[in-house]
Amino acid sequence: MFDRSAPDPDDLETARERMVETVSHRVDDERVLEALASVPRHAFVPERRPSDAYADRPLPIGDGQTISAPHMVAIMADELALEPGADVLEIGTGCGYHAAVTAEIVGAEHVFSVEYGAALAQRARETLAEIGYGDASVRVGDGREGWPEHAPFEAAYATCAVPELPDPVAEQVRPGGRILAPVGTGHQTLVRARKREDGTLERSEHGGVRFVQVRGE
Repeated sequence: MFDRSAPDPDDLETARERMVETVSHRVDDERVLEALASVPRHAFVPERRPSDAYADRPLPIGDGQTISAPHMVAIMADELALEPGADVLEIGTGCGYHAAVTAEIVGAEHVFSVEYGAALAQRARETLAEIGYGDASVRVGDGREGWPEHAPFEAAYATCAVPELPDPVAEQVRPGGRILAPVGTGHQTLVRARKREDGTLERSEHGGVRFVQVRGE
């Protein structure tokens, strides 16, 4: 259950500004910082003091899942170099926070997110709608299968670790598009791939990370 109490807005604004300042040295795209400053992260964090939401660390959101640390959300958004109007696929909606940050950059109607857990997906839809991102699309399913009805995408990213970049997702990204995901079942590496015109992927690695594992059959 989410705490919908009304904390002091000034305190939350200060906490959010401090969070943005903490992660600012990790990103180059000013739009990413503006998105972090705009999205009320406390709305997505259950059963704790709202100001805790702005600490730079992952937090539990129920169903064995977590909301990523703000610096990781910022790094991933920066690595994808998203443009307004770009259609983006997200694997792992979770609580919806990362989708909201993406929506601030590309527009909510361009965000298509797949969540394995039905309860999390419904909660994310409700929260996104409550704070102004209701045009983002969230469905229940295995994110590794992508969302072919809305393909092709300019970019796709995973908020959970995958053993390998999923082939269906790669197929649904247009040539020149990017895929970003934590890859590995033990040691994980943040992998970015650009899709070449011939459909192959040009991969690069961007450091060790730690995410919950993707769920599905």
